[in-house]
Amino acid sequence: MVKSMGFLATALLSASVANAHYIFNILMHNGQQIGGEYEYVRRNSNSYMPSFMEIVTSNDLRCNKGASAGSTKTYDVKAGDRIGLKIFNNEFIEHPGPGFFYMSKAPGSVSDYDGSGDWFKVWESGAVGQPNQNEGWGTWMAHTMEFTLPSSLPDGEYLLRGEHIGIHENHVGKPQLYMECAQIRVTGGGSGTPGPLVKIPGVYSTSDPALTYNFWGSGGPYQMPGPAVWQG
Repeated sequence: MVKSMGFLATALLSASVANAHYIFNILMHNGQQIGGEYEYVRRNSNSYMPSFMEIVTSNDLRCNKGASAGSTKTYDVKAGDRIGLKIFNNEFIEHPGPGFFYMSKAPGSVSDYDGSGDWFKVWESGAVGQPNQNEGWGTWMAHTMEFTLPSSLPDGEYLLRGEHIGIHENHVGKPQLYMECAQIRVTGGGSGTPGPLVKIPGVYSTSDPALTYNFWGSGGPYQMPGPAVWQG
């Protein structure tokens, strides 16, 4: 009976936050908010996240629907700094699922870069408990996602892509992908060789176990999508 009530409480809580969408549109640097919304993050043209089916094979998978450089500023950081993104309006991640950061080095100015080059994963946060429970995820109720730039990261201008995947509607074919891209300029780095390298789109498919995992099922291990994390 206790177990049943616990599952019911989890189900009710998940239902209550079904519309708790969010946008990672504020840059974080060494634990501090930098600027305001969309100052260093490319502005998307939709309200929150795009439909998974319309974006999984689209260039919009890179930085969200309609996102372009526009008047976005580029922020200077150093390899070894802590960097990340914050959700607008002091909101929280109120969906179960994993979080990621990908990076792609621009061939010149990042303001002129469309993200069509190679990407590599630099951070991920997966299940820290039961993946079919809200509290089983390391990103649950966080208001930022942050990580430390590898000290061997080569200097240059990069797109920094933060992403969270809400898996609570996977069972009806509607994983929720929330992604935004910040523009950063890295100095003080090293001669590392980031990898594995992937293209976006191309990093995910509609049949990925991570995007079909049934949160409302009996549980079991969760397979993280995308490439391995480059450790530097």
